[in-house]
Amino acid sequence: MPKDTFEFQVEARQLLQMMIHSIYSNKDVFLRELVSNASDALDKLRLEALRDDTLDVDVSDLHIAISADKTARTLTVRDNGIGMSRDEVVQLIGTIANSGTAAFLQELKDAKDVSDTAAAEGLIGQFGVGFYASFMVADEVTLLTRRAGESQGTRWSSTGEGTYTIETVDDAPQGTAVVLHLKPADDEDRLHDYAAAWKIREIVKRYSDFITWPIKMAAEPAAAATDADSDAESSADEAASSEPETLNSMKALWARSRNEVSDDEYHELYKHISHDWNNPLDIIRLQAEGTFEYQALLFIPSHAPQDLFMQGYKRGIQLYVKRVFIMDDCEALMPPYLRFVKGVVDAQDLSLNVSREILQQDRQIQLMHRRLAKKVLSTVKDMMSAHPDRYATLWREFGQVIKEGLLSDFENRDTILGVASFASTHDAQEPTTLRQYVERMKDGQQHIFFMTGESRQAIENSPHMEAFRARGIEVLLLTDPVDEVWVDAVPEFDGKQLRSVAKGEVDLDSEEEKAAADSEREKQQEQFAGLLTWMTNELSEHVKEVRLSSRLTVSPACVVSDAGDVTPALQNMYRAMGQEVPSAKRILELNPGHPLVSSLNKAHTERAADTERKADTGLAESAELVYGMALLAEGGELSDPARFVKLMADRLEHTL
Repeated sequence: MPKDTFEFQVEARQLLQMMIHSIYSNKDVFLRELVSNASDALDKLRLEALRDDTLDVDVSDLHIAISADKTARTLTVRDNGIGMSRDEVVQLIGTIANSGTAAFLQELKDAKDVSDTAAAEGLIGQFGVGFYASFMVADEVTLLTRRAGESQGTRWSSTGEGTYTIETVDDAPQGTAVVLHLKPADDEDRLHDYAAAWKIREIVKRYSDFITWPIKMAAEPAAAATDADSDAESSADEAASSEPETLNSMKALWARSRNEVSDDEYHELYKHISHDWNNPLDIIRLQAEGTFEYQALLFIPSHAPQDLFMQGYKRGIQLYVKRVFIMDDCEALMPPYLRFVKGVVDAQDLSLNVSREILQQDRQIQLMHRRLAKKVLSTVKDMMSAHPDRYATLWREFGQVIKEGLLSDFENRDTILGVASFASTHDAQEPTTLRQYVERMKDGQQHIFFMTGESRQAIENSPHMEAFRARGIEVLLLTDPVDEVWVDAVPEFDGKQLRSVAKGEVDLDSEEEKAAADSEREKQQEQFAGLLTWMTNELSEHVKEVRLSSRLTVSPACVVSDAGDVTPALQNMYRAMGQEVPSAKRILELNPGHPLVSSLNKAHTERAADTERKADTGLAESAELVYGMALLAEGGELSDPARFVKLMADRLEHTL
């Protein structure tokens, strides 16, 4: 048959070159595109057989076959699907970005055949350009095709340089075969040897493992027998090895009902996509129907990876469109505070760019993002009541990450607060939820009290806790670095304001206790007024005010921040991130009932009455030591540790 030579459409030559060299970031995707096109062709044949009773075709063994010839350096992808007529080859293959699948879908929709349209939504192609990805790895591409129901086939061939040839053939099998004449092998790049069976298996497993149709590859020839006595056995082995190997599992577990899938199958999929040897803690299924359909199969791991908090940690969900792999670690589908969740999302339709590698930011992505986050949080909430042991593991491993959502996800903030749990003074072993804390609040208590610190021991030994311990008031003990940040961003829970025991003034007295203590406080204020004024001046470099404390019962002094000030720990965090923040002076509180403070007040009063002692620096040094001890008692850092040690040594020497 004579060959006809054609040129690609106007400007198609430049577009083809751009597509070969620029659109795809990974050459491996060429095989994904060819397999996807073959899957479309098989779907189309099945649908045509249902629609057209006169079409005499065998649909009992629909499959995709891949074969490679290392010697000839060819790779062939073949299907026994719908095939194409000569006119369709000219129209669809010779015209870049003219998608036959898109036209086929429109044809079904115009016919208003609801059942066929729903089935056809499983077709993959949208842009009609995936076929040309073959030229990334091939010097020449030949396509042999025959449409089902026709007697003659068509051969299309091109080197990708701007022209192509077409000829009619009589002996073409039904379906389509694409033969790639691979570019010369690069000895230094064996990882991209597309004639190697292992490479074909790897690509199919990664991109097309869940395609509905079987993807088969002819077995590699077995080694020749060397022992004459084993000829019969070798022949049997050769016959067995000649059976084609099915490369894909076809097990899209998310598309099957829960009772059709065993836990072992779920666990196997989780380990495959997460590279984790352990079984997941929980499995989450989601199926969204309506105008935008997608399915999700998510897994909550049973332990946190070591790099969870490291920069560059790969987060996100594997994204598929109609069972074809699009990308790993799709960050757009899951908020950062749920970055530990693994799984698969398979959408029926999604706004991808032409290479199917990058998501377009649109409303569909945002809706999926919101729905998936809510589903994970609702699963955690259900886990709290139905599986408390599992929840305890989850929160131990990932609680610190989930609390990051209190700073970024305002829509789900109340839900996150509801599923969070914290250490508290109520129970040294078991954490508590905010709901449980509120239920245990004392009569008249208006606030949820908390304190942040490096460890439970450091917080419990802090002077700030003395009054709360004495009155039996529960305090949340927050030791994660993120706690320093979110407590200032969350105003309340269930109408109860969250309040730090180390900030502002603390007044735990009831109305009756306040009335009885007013006169005593006024007396103490008058008694210590001179000392407070003098210490405020002496320590003005370090504190903004020295005042009497109502929170201390044992310690002589403590340092507190104003209600709106940034805590020293948070200042250190910002500085560690390279963000300089202005230092805010704090407040030194004195315990009027402590002997040290009483002695200090007495010494100050006596010095004030004795003009000869006014120049004595010992009292000022004692005031500095009191401030330093208060700072150390809360785990703070001294600005000049050497000076503090010298003052302490001199004071001990003088005492002894």
